[in-house]
Amino acid sequence: MRLLVLGGTEFVGRTVVEAALARGWEVTVFHRGRHAPPQGVRSLHGDRTAPGGLDALAGDDGSWDAVVDTWSAAPRAVLEAARLLRGRAGRYAYVSSRSVYAWPWPPGAREDAPLVEGAAADAGTADYARDKRGGELAAVAAFGAGDSLLVRAGLILGPYENVGRLPWWLNRIARGGQVLAPGPRGLTVQYIDARDLAGWLLGALERGLSGPYDLVGPPGTTTMGELLQACVRATGADAELCWTDPRPILDAGVEPWTGLPVWVPPDSEMYDAVHRSDVSRALATGLECRPVGETVADTWRWLTSIGGTAPQRPDRSFKGVAPEVEARVLAAARGVPGTTP
Repeated sequence: MRLLVLGGTEFVGRTVVEAALARGWEVTVFHRGRHAPPQGVRSLHGDRTAPGGLDALAGDDGSWDAVVDTWSAAPRAVLEAARLLRGRAGRYAYVSSRSVYAWPWPPGAREDAPLVEGAAADAGTADYARDKRGGELAAVAAFGAGDSLLVRAGLILGPYENVGRLPWWLNRIARGGQVLAPGPRGLTVQYIDARDLAGWLLGALERGLSGPYDLVGPPGTTTMGELLQACVRATGADAELCWTDPRPILDAGVEPWTGLPVWVPPDSEMYDAVHRSDVSRALATGLECRPVGETVADTWRWLTSIGGTAPQRPDRSFKGVAPEVEARVLAAARGVPGTTP
């Protein structure tokens, strides 16, 4: 197959490109040139946010079986690219997010759950959920419901991560010592390795699937304990995981999901939303997920290969907790006098 990836040089886009090349597909990437794409692709350069930014794509005589777009900002970029490519590409896959569902997400929500209002194509909102929904609407407007695939991803981990979740945990545990491990240890978590997302997406394009699909690993396949213990094994660090109840963590002002990445306290609306998702539709169409140990070990291998500092998207907040806050929470949890969070 001939694939066009809009982006294709970072995290999910890069992973999709590598997976397509491994299948023997012919891959073209359209990107700004800030990062080198994988070897073996054909490159076109342009900035979708600038006037004339699609000129290189418009002037190219290529045609493709499918397009993959991971855009996360104002949906105008999706609409303009999709309109340009209609007639030159067979299908349009837009990597969206489960954030497009209206809050609060009902436990076990599926693809028919209520959605946020999409941002208008001519006016980005700087609201991630509305912009992603606007991108979905733009893709469908240009390609039609039958030729557009909406991949509503959940938490994505794996090599090339540029959001700061798993790299933060790996680097923190690699430093060793007592590590604040948010409990309970057996708390189940949901995520998807970017490589499993890419594998499912390419298979879906081959099979001509369309419409929305929630894409994250099945609920209950791993736990916070298994995730962090995999980090200890991968790094080989002399680290002690100090499992701590949610209450002292929350009392210290540590934000779930961002302060301690991936973790959300149980019995909360947010936990039900992000770690109890029904992904039966994706499973029925071929989604397969690798074990957590493989995701963690491969991410550590990649992270060390680039010097230990992961790239960071400028539009995402810093993840992790400061060392002094971590020490204070651990001391308070042990009942040390004068250390109330």
